[in-house]
Amino acid sequence: MKPKRTILCVDDNEQSLSIRKVLLETRGYRVLAANGGEQALEIFKQGGVDLVLTDLIMPGVDGTKLIEAVKSISPQTPAILISGKVRIYDRDTRADVFLPKGMYAPAELLERIRLLLVRKRGPKREQARAQRASSVA
Repeated sequence: MKPKRTILCVDDNEQSLSIRKVLLETRGYRVLAANGGEQALEIFKQGGVDLVLTDLIMPGVDGTKLIEAVKSISPQTPAILISGKVRIYDRDTRADVFLPKGMYAPAELLERIRLLLVRKRGPKREQARAQRASSVA
């Protein structure tokens, strides 16, 4: 059985955090929940996080600052930024994906997460083996 991918889910709204946590856990992900940027950064520094899913507007360390800190520690870790206040995010950010709250279906969020995790992991081993075999021949 393959190991579960770990998602760090961050939102200062307990209800939103709880809904996302249940959505992700029912799809087989391991979810670490944080209700603010400072707490999320402490969790991230402990290691083992495959993807960060964060709200934009939070007191203290907001989503943009959190992603900036995450990417400075681990540039290859994918990050998704979500906001209910901003419809189109035009500020400079290092997030891989921006989604406006309420403007996407849960299936879209799950697909974006799946694609980012596949991209992080790289091509499947079988494809890599086949490519190596054909380059040797």
